[in-house]
Amino acid sequence: MKLLGVNAVDHPGGAEIGLLRLAARLRDRGWDITLTSPGEGALSDAGYPWVKVDVGGLGQGEGARAVATWPRALRLAQRYDVVYLNSTVCGRLLPALRGTRTILHVHDIVDRVPRHWHSADVVLTDSQAAADRLDGLSPHVVYCPIELDPPPAAPPWAAGPGRVVGFLGRIEPRKGVLDLIDAVPAIRAGAPDVRVVVMGDDFYESDAGYLQRVRAARDVEHLAWVENAGGVLRHLDVLVAPSHQEPFGTVLSEAMAVGTPVVATRVGGLAEVVEDGVTGMLVEPGDPPALAAGILQVLERREAMGAAAREAARRFGADAYAERVEALIRP
Repeated sequence: MKLLGVNAVDHPGGAEIGLLRLAARLRDRGWDITLTSPGEGALSDAGYPWVKVDVGGLGQGEGARAVATWPRALRLAQRYDVVYLNSTVCGRLLPALRGTRTILHVHDIVDRVPRHWHSADVVLTDSQAAADRLDGLSPHVVYCPIELDPPPAAPPWAAGPGRVVGFLGRIEPRKGVLDLIDAVPAIRAGAPDVRVVVMGDDFYESDAGYLQRVRAARDVEHLAWVENAGGVLRHLDVLVAPSHQEPFGTVLSEAMAVGTPVVATRVGGLAEVVEDGVTGMLVEPGDPPALAAGILQVLERREAMGAAAREAARRFGADAYAERVEALIRP
């Protein structure tokens, strides 16, 4: 089987990392994998045959770039048994791909379903919360794949005493990082030894002002993005995901897989990952006092919650994920 994996960006985010994990397993099963992205970068260097395909960005008028790509995309797609459109943005190619087997993977919680999405042969999504927004389609909830045994990594923060509570992800308003920063005084009031680290950046430059406000905070330790998330997350005492919207939350399941309990907001697909009071705590979004209280509770029960989290995360393992997805996309 030959698969063309179409990506909208060059720098791997959660959607692209998920596809790379799937591609590695499919290759082991005998699939011939080719990847595309708009330009050279991490995806072109991932070890697969690569083709430049630009489906446009999210700005106004960006869809015209995808339309200009239609004739070439169709000629390219006809060489493959399966075309895997790895985002809603990549779905812009669907009108040009009739007659080829197309997989549309929706990684977002969307507000509307474009008419051309109905031409996809298979629609995948990352959570039931995301699937519930796809009116008129019949999506398959596959969640997101994680490595259950990531390679070791040294903690990127300076050595020192105290327990470490951390955030890892894109720094943008949707992720709610400032809510964690606002919760720091209450966290320290209940646990004076706690250090709070914020790891990440805003690769897509979605809100420079928000990024500046986060980086200006003095009550937390600021660190760059880390590549081996699972290896780093095992060194945290608690991972915090204070998102205001989230279709799944891969970083939560990655932390759980290495025995790190989590605190997350009750939004989108996060409640499908975290069992409240068992593998971590769920709190309402935009509520720093509740966030602090949840973190303090998890710190008190870290050992038991970490063990439960590790066991619960096994259902998101990349090997089982690949088996589920292969059965759905194979012609």
